[in-house]
Amino acid sequence: MVRIGNKNIGEFPILLAPMEDVSDPPFRYVCKLFGADVMYTEFISSEGLIRDAAKSVKKLDFSDFERPIGIQIFGHDIQSMVKAAEYAERAQPDIIDINYGCPVKKVASKGAGSGIMNDIPKMVAMTEAVVKSVKLPVTVKTRLGYDEDRKDIVEIAERLQDVGIQALTIHGRLRTTRSSVPADWTLIGKVKENQRMKIPVFGNGDVVDGPSAKHFKDTYGVDGLMIARGSYGNPWIFQEVKHYLKHGNLPKVPDIHERIRISRIHLEKSVEWKGERQALMEMRKHWGDYFKGFPNFKPFRIRIMQANLYEEMDQILKEIETAFNGIQPVERGFDNTNGWTDLPEECRL
Repeated sequence: MVRIGNKNIGEFPILLAPMEDVSDPPFRYVCKLFGADVMYTEFISSEGLIRDAAKSVKKLDFSDFERPIGIQIFGHDIQSMVKAAEYAERAQPDIIDINYGCPVKKVASKGAGSGIMNDIPKMVAMTEAVVKSVKLPVTVKTRLGYDEDRKDIVEIAERLQDVGIQALTIHGRLRTTRSSVPADWTLIGKVKENQRMKIPVFGNGDVVDGPSAKHFKDTYGVDGLMIARGSYGNPWIFQEVKHYLKHGNLPKVPDIHERIRISRIHLEKSVEWKGERQALMEMRKHWGDYFKGFPNFKPFRIRIMQANLYEEMDQILKEIETAFNGIQPVERGFDNTNGWTDLPEECRL
C-alpha cells in the first residue's frame, strides 16, 4: 500500500495532475467519479494567496468527495511560499504540494515553477522551509532538470527527500522540452533504482491509456502514475487504466450517451461553482475533447462556441446525442516512441 504521510492512497495510485484552467472542482468531480485516487488543485500563486487575491483564494475550494486532495502552490520567494503554505493548510486539504514543474515563461522566468531548477540550493531551502512550516505532508512535482546540460533529478530527488517531502512526482520532460516531444522516463527509472529513495515516486508524462500506463509501470517501477493531458475530455481514463492493469484488456469505449451524461454533469457542476456565463465560456475548451474522434463534428463545435445560455447548450447536447447515436468515435493512437498519431481529417476539430 502506498502512503503519503499517514494516508493510504492505494496499491498503485493513479493521480490527477494539477492543471491550470483545467483541474478545477467541476473537472475533479467527474475524474473522482471514475477512480482518481489523489487529485490536486490548479496551481496557486503564493503571492496571490498571501495578498488574499480573489482568484487565488477561490482555487482553495474543494469538497470532501474529492479527498484525498492536495493544494498546490508555486512562487519564487521562500518567505512568501511559507506564508502561502500556512494559508493553504487552513483550508484543511490532505497534502500541500509544491510546483517545481511549470515551464510557462512568465512563471519560470521569475525563478518559480521549473525555473527554480536553475538554483537547486534555493529549491532545497524553499522545500525545507515549507515542510517545517506546516503539519500536513508536503509533496513536490518537478521535471527532469533545467535543460539538456542539467538533468539533475536523481540528485534533486535525494535532497528533497532529505528535507522531508513525503512523495515526489516527476514529469518526464525538461523545463525546455515541448509537450509535443515524447516524455523521457529513463531518469524517472533511475530515481526509482536509487536505493536511498524511500518515499513514493510517481511518474508523469504521456500516460494516455491503459497500455501506456502498463508500459511505464512495468518498465520503470514507479509507485503510481499521474495523468494530465490524457484526462482531457476523458475522465474515464482512471477507470480504464485500473481495468487494464488488472485484467490486461481495455474496457468498452464510452459511447455518445455516456459522454453526454458525464459532460452534462461537468457543465452543471461548473454552472454551480462559477455561474452560468463563466461556466459556459470556460467549458468551451472541454467540449472538443469530450467529442474528439466523432466524424464531421465541426458544425456542432461552431454552435457550442456561440452558446451563451445553459438552455442553448442543453439543446445542443440533445442534438449531439441524437446525431451520433450508435456511432463510435475514432480513437487517437499513441506509441511510446512517436507519441500521438493523428486522427483522420474528418475527425479533427
